[in-house]
Amino acid sequence: MGKDVIIALDFSGKEEVFSFLDKISGIAQKPYVKIGMELYYAEGPAIVREIKARGHKIFLDLKLHDIPNTVKKAMAVLARLDVDMCNLHASGTVEMMKAAVEGLTRPNGTRPILIAVTQLTSTSEERMQKDLLISAPLDETVMHYAKNAAEAGVDGVVCSPLEAGKVHTVCGNNFLTVTPGIRFADGDVGDQVRVTTPEKAKEIGSDYIVVGRPVTAAADPVAAYERCVKEFVG
Repeated sequence: MGKDVIIALDFSGKEEVFSFLDKISGIAQKPYVKIGMELYYAEGPAIVREIKARGHKIFLDLKLHDIPNTVKKAMAVLARLDVDMCNLHASGTVEMMKAAVEGLTRPNGTRPILIAVTQLTSTSEERMQKDLLISAPLDETVMHYAKNAAEAGVDGVVCSPLEAGKVHTVCGNNFLTVTPGIRFADGDVGDQVRVTTPEKAKEIGSDYIVVGRPVTAAADPVAAYERCVKEFVG
């Protein structure tokens, strides 16, 4: 599976989304896009279908985390939406992740890519230990969650780009790493804590990078996206 850049459509409604998508409509290969909670909760499943109809692959970023049976049923609904990737929280336990895989698998045996969130890129080790009472080091916690995800049959994890290489060492090269927290070397880091550049993410071993404001808020989003692709994919 080749590397890819995913654009985070972190907008509040469909008008903003389609205004942005119109700006990048000249890109020959339709970019992979991420629909997060804000947009999905504002517009519902219809926004997924409309963006899919425009020819984009979709990562539906809803981070499911509930009892196994509830997650299983919710994943069955998402599978019918024809998304290409979705996710859940690895902290929901191996049992929950196994139930998610089962629910996401369609009757014909196919399913979207499923990835697990280890620790959010806004989480520092200090916050994790103080707020969540997780006393293990951040790096150790991420690797443990990644191994649990692999054991459950999940395809990969969302992690900091700084952790992608080690995740591959622990879980194998076919275990996917999807990494937000991407900023250009000359850009603002915003509210992310563990960040890196597209070029460095490629070097470390990320399979997918998720890029939001550096592209969506750019004066020339097409140029910003193409810069990401050039630095990350080559």
